[in-house]
Amino acid sequence: MSSDDPVQPDFEALERIAQEKAGQRNLLFALIGNMSYCWSNNESMFIYVLQYLMRTDEITATIIFGTLNTTRARIDLVERLSEAKLADKDAATQLRRIIRRFNECTKLRNEFNHSVFKTDSEGAITHTHSMRIQRRNGQLHLGELKPVDQQRIEAMGAAIKKMVRLNREIWQFLPMLRQAMDDT
Repeated sequence: MSSDDPVQPDFEALERIAQEKAGQRNLLFALIGNMSYCWSNNESMFIYVLQYLMRTDEITATIIFGTLNTTRARIDLVERLSEAKLADKDAATQLRRIIRRFNECTKLRNEFNHSVFKTDSEGAITHTHSMRIQRRNGQLHLGELKPVDQQRIEAMGAAIKKMVRLNREIWQFLPMLRQAMDDT
């Protein structure tokens, strides 16, 4: 066995003590699920933004949105259409602000949805390890290792609240965007 080989956990021991750590795990998974739910609700709002920017119907905007298979591609399309089609400066500024805030939320959501979770000997989740490959000193490494501590749990709760507020702001923005597109 090489020193690079992963060490297999003692699954039986972990299962025996899993109930003791269930509260911590359930809280973390509930927060991750809530972040994903809120984030997804916000991402889907860009269907309506596309609908108005493209002056089309909801089904056409949904087909285009769904055909682009990454969030980055979807946001890029919204940004480019905004630059090409949205003459109203206030609406354009508001849309850029919404996109910026959405992208900020995306970072934390991706951090938890695209990480490996590290556990201690008792099965408590102690860290996330980013799956983003990084090159350091000519060597490839997994990304950043971050503790799952109280500060991080609080940051997740705060991010959920931001995403809920952002969703309301997008809903409030849609009539402004529609009017701006109708005026051009």
